Amino acid sequence: MPPRFRDWFAARGWVVRGHQLAVLAAARAGEDVLLVAPTGGGKTLAGFLPSLIELSDRVAGEAGVHTVYVSPLKALATDIARNLEAPLGEMGLEGVIRVETRTGDTPAGRRARQAVSPPQILLTTPESLALLLSREDAGAFFAGLRRVVIDEAHALAGTKRGDQLALCLARLATIAPEARRIGLSATVPDRARLAAYVGSGRGAARVVVAPPGAPPRIGVLLPQAHIPWAGRMGLSGASAVLEAIAGAGMTIVFVNTRAQAELLFAALWRINEATLPIALHHGSLDIAQRRRVEAAMARGPSAKGGLRAVIATSSLDLGIDWGAVDQVIQVGAPKGVSRLLQRTGRANHRMDEASAALLVPANRFEVLECHAAIAGVAAGELDGDPIVPGGLDVLAQHLLLMACAGPYQVEAMYEEVRGAQPYAGLSRRDFDDVLGFVEHGGYALAQYERYRKLFVDAGGLVHVRSQMVRRQARMNVGTIVEAPVLKVRLGRGRGGVTLGEIEEGFANMLRPGDAFMFAGRRLRFVGMHEAVVEAVEASADNPLVPAYAGGRHPLTSGLAARVRRMLHDPSAWGVYPEAVREWLELQRAHSLLPEADGLLVEVFPRHGQVFIVAYAFEGRHAHQTLGMLLTRRLDRAGAMPRGFVATDYVVAVWCAAQPDDIEGLFSEDLLGDELEEWMAESSMLRRTFRNVAVVAGLIDRQPPGGEGRTRRQVTVSSDLIYDVLRRHQPDHVLLRATRAEAAGGLTDIDRLADLLRRASGNLRVVRLEHVSPLAIPVMLDIGRERVGSEADEDVLLGETETLIAEAEGRIAPSEEELVVAASVAADYRMLSRTRDPVRPRRRPRPFRPA
Repeated sequence: MPPRFRDWFAARGWVVRGHQLAVLAAARAGEDVLLVAPTGGGKTLAGFLPSLIELSDRVAGEAGVHTVYVSPLKALATDIARNLEAPLGEMGLEGVIRVETRTGDTPAGRRARQAVSPPQILLTTPESLALLLSREDAGAFFAGLRRVVIDEAHALAGTKRGDQLALCLARLATIAPEARRIGLSATVPDRARLAAYVGSGRGAARVVVAPPGAPPRIGVLLPQAHIPWAGRMGLSGASAVLEAIAGAGMTIVFVNTRAQAELLFAALWRINEATLPIALHHGSLDIAQRRRVEAAMARGPSAKGGLRAVIATSSLDLGIDWGAVDQVIQVGAPKGVSRLLQRTGRANHRMDEASAALLVPANRFEVLECHAAIAGVAAGELDGDPIVPGGLDVLAQHLLLMACAGPYQVEAMYEEVRGAQPYAGLSRRDFDDVLGFVEHGGYALAQYERYRKLFVDAGGLVHVRSQMVRRQARMNVGTIVEAPVLKVRLGRGRGGVTLGEIEEGFANMLRPGDAFMFAGRRLRFVGMHEAVVEAVEASADNPLVPAYAGGRHPLTSGLAARVRRMLHDPSAWGVYPEAVREWLELQRAHSLLPEADGLLVEVFPRHGQVFIVAYAFEGRHAHQTLGMLLTRRLDRAGAMPRGFVATDYVVAVWCAAQPDDIEGLFSEDLLGDELEEWMAESSMLRRTFRNVAVVAGLIDRQPPGGEGRTRRQVTVSSDLIYDVLRRHQPDHVLLRATRAEAAGGLTDIDRLADLLRRASGNLRVVRLEHVSPLAIPVMLDIGRERVGSEADEDVLLGETETLIAEAEGRIAPSEEELVVAASVAADYRMLSRTRDPVRPRRRPRPFRPA
């Protein structure tokens, strides 16, 4: 390294690590490189070192984008910009190298300035990069590009956002063929596939693997009173979580959904008598509030305005260097080994020091999952979704955006697109069909002018039809389709404070005077004005909690397999708490244990109905599909199915009549014509088509000059088009994209097929006289669907008591089980708007950093 860089490392007492030098050497050799290093191993510095060294020789202030850094999170780009300030200042390079962010949060004035005077290092996201490439001056803007740094590459590859980024990288390779790529990742289950994704047209990237860091210290933190039978929010562990927060300097408390974040934050504040500074961070909160929380975290717990804990979703679980974090607490099971490692790495964030994490299971099945995840970390068994062929809807959006930048030749664009790894195998038919769709909508829609967006001139160049089409395309960039959201404003009129956003569907449920919880506050709904929800502070004890589409990750297949193995092997039960061991022993005494490589199905009568419970452990999506297919098959068999419920672990179906052939229900032909018929008839394909149509640009997210369509308007439009295409052009490219996405997403067909193959060789059907101990949690989930009032809760409480008694073959429950049942009912009270079970003597005011 040059002397100024060697001196800077020495002044900090640092030693350059071997993998950092290897990345530098690969960059100097003109190679693409993928760096796989543990959290805290200096990946980010390794990614930027080649650029910083090259730029340090430039003339001060020399303009032109040299390096583009792409991250999956806007907060990560902001954090990197802040962390680069120190080395640039200490090496005297702040006047030579300018580092700026370009995301959806970048002010318009800065965006305009960047167009005239771009920074040398630009930090951005896939969506903002796509927008930049759609500009007419994109060629000049990126002409001097020499390097692209892809952070958290594993979190992008295999997703629609990753498809979009891959297409953008292919475009950059055309504009700036000298540019090389550096991919950074900590958790990589398949290095060869990720190296191919990071690599350019020259082949896969060279893989540099850093030595492993100190193994993390991960423990399980159980609720102080008991372990709940059911529930997913983990609120029973609030006291234990608060005690752990009080015993550490700084803690990030991760949860799996935004609704869970709001509930847990409120639960902690009800018992936070010491008024420890605790904040809330998730993607629906206003950007200003998130930035204040991030700044308070960066200052550390001992500084003025510092924090002791932050309740966060995935908004903080990627790459951000919070060096002052002492521990991570995961409330609710992590759902995957790689995700657990990623979140655990937020603590300490130093390669040579062990990260500390505590897992707080929300129910008894999650106790099994948490211990399986810890064992998976110790064994180094990473998991993740495979990199699949690129989405055709994403390609449609890209082809339109590239036409917005300027005309292109069809043949040249086809070759360019195939340079993106997810589209390397793209057939010419699929490409032509996608281009034809963008050009005129396809055969069934060609007569409608609104779907005509491109035209091809006599010279074979593809042009965008009008400035209006160009504006619409740029306003609809992105692959994440969320329900329409409305801003929440504290106070009436335009002078109020914006707290964040809630989904339109939830807002439409509110009536004036209704209380709801948001941004850690209890609010009362006043009304809606110009697409803004107006609210005032309230002290209500029964607030609604906004729910958001998505956010819950299904159990990964690798972790599910480990749960099955540990569950079936009593010698592995020593890590479980006594209550869980007793639960499993009771199951072994009254039924069977699920086998590692088979499928256990229990059948028992209850309340005049027949219950079929399958312990599949294949994740929520696969189980939902299985439940729908089983109800169809049972209906045809005359068993009169009444419903089903699916969790990550179990699917339960209940019928009015006893089925004759239980084994036949799970035959592999379930995925034949029956699946096709169900998918064609169900609303699931309609919902998937709606998302595909939005990404492909068939339906606008935000029409120019308006406030945006309501969810109902978008649904009606997409359903009408879906019916037209199915009737008149069933092989339309968007219908093909819809079926492909449905098979791999909401339905998880591959995992369902694995389950049925497993069952075909080892299916155990146990017929019981009453509910089994292992079935109690899913039976309570059935009860949860009908909880809506205090009277319903009384029914649920009695149901819980009876279930426990039945499972143990007794008539009445013990006093201890009454406590368990009361806790389960209390958890449901929080979820169903009823009064809190315990009210504190006083409610401390939540911490809000200045």
